[in-house]
Amino acid sequence: MKSILITGANIVNEGRISPGDVLVENGRISKLGNDLSAEQADIHIDATGKHLFPGLIDDQVHFREPGLIHKAEIYTEAKAGVAGGTTSYMEMPNTIPQATTVELLEQKYSRAAEVSLANYSFFMGATNNNLDEIMKVDFEKVCGLKIFQGSSTGNMVVDNIESLEGIFKECKAIIAIHSENDSIIKANFDEYKAKYGDDIPVKFHPKIRSEEACYDASSRAVAMAKKHGTRLHILHISTAKELELFTNTIPLEKKKITSEACIHHMWFAEEDYDTKGNLIKWNPAVKTAKDREAIFNAMLDGTIDVVATDHAPHTLEEKGQVYTKAPSGGPLNQHSLVAMLDFYHQGKISLEKIALKMSHNVATLFNIKERGFIREGYFADLVLVDLTNPWKVEKENILSKCGWSPFEGHTFQSKVTHTVVSGHLAYENGTFNEEKKGERLKFSGNY
Repeated sequence: MKSILITGANIVNEGRISPGDVLVENGRISKLGNDLSAEQADIHIDATGKHLFPGLIDDQVHFREPGLIHKAEIYTEAKAGVAGGTTSYMEMPNTIPQATTVELLEQKYSRAAEVSLANYSFFMGATNNNLDEIMKVDFEKVCGLKIFQGSSTGNMVVDNIESLEGIFKECKAIIAIHSENDSIIKANFDEYKAKYGDDIPVKFHPKIRSEEACYDASSRAVAMAKKHGTRLHILHISTAKELELFTNTIPLEKKKITSEACIHHMWFAEEDYDTKGNLIKWNPAVKTAKDREAIFNAMLDGTIDVVATDHAPHTLEEKGQVYTKAPSGGPLNQHSLVAMLDFYHQGKISLEKIALKMSHNVATLFNIKERGFIREGYFADLVLVDLTNPWKVEKENILSKCGWSPFEGHTFQSKVTHTVVSGHLAYENGTFNEEKKGERLKFSGNY
């Protein structure tokens, strides 16, 4: 593997921004210093004026492979992520077939080893009757268990209370959960369907998939986790009310119950349905500006622990259907870092906090081995950013296979120039080097 020397960077790492150089050898950070210019390396990157972050770790993506590759696949979506600074991802089990056995799960790992430019992990999927299979999983090689407590793409709802109790009691890994109450959603949906038929205005999506539906499911999950001492991670928080379920008064390393904010819930609000329509139809729904502000502030103060994307592509044709047929989800991983950097330019967040929420805390929360920080001896997962290089999102520069973005037409103020994945310079100024693929993430466990 080629060695890399990065000089003159502003290194954003562990609560500080400091000038420095980084030497990468054999896939790892071998030296950090203030003057490594005399070091010999195969590749030299002059990072003067740029900022070097630890590579992003996205703990929630849907790459649609196998079974749904007309809209996305591991190869295309990992590349899109790398172009946006995401060096590692954790992918969800609601594919076709669903990853609910060890055999099917390992097939996804084998595929990623062949095609993924980014480092990877895949969640095991829970069902009402696969506890025996869950207990076979080696969670030092698998990021966690995913439970859908509310239906979404590829219905995998676990709605049997005895099954949930058994999983929460027996599973010794992180349980990541999609929390929405299906019975509440169905009652709301039936009300709007009776009034509008299939063509329900999408602005009512947050009324159908309501605050009540989210809070009810999340509070039940938290209560069950407390009962059994389960390590619970609630995904894509979308309401201010849910925030009362979490705390920022204890260190992340000691939290048993953690949560995630997604880019779209911090960027969009219900008034955007008028212009974006189904393009911002997600589950759980984008809700009010008040919810958006509360989620952002909770992310800042540590009540919410990490930032992710819930990257979930569908084709424009699929999204263009009437409300009842248009699927929920959209592509986000190419633009997650630059979106957060726009918040920085607006004075809403520091660069150090972005590194904390998108890299450090994800590695800490999931006990990922030797990643998520710029440290000597750690894997070299790095992203170099030019903070003053505006660019406009257009179809021509969208890399997700679906070919569209909810950010289309927006001008971001910052640009990712280089991405290093496990010591390999995978992306440089719009060009990919695919000679080496990403690596399988490993975990310490101990929950």
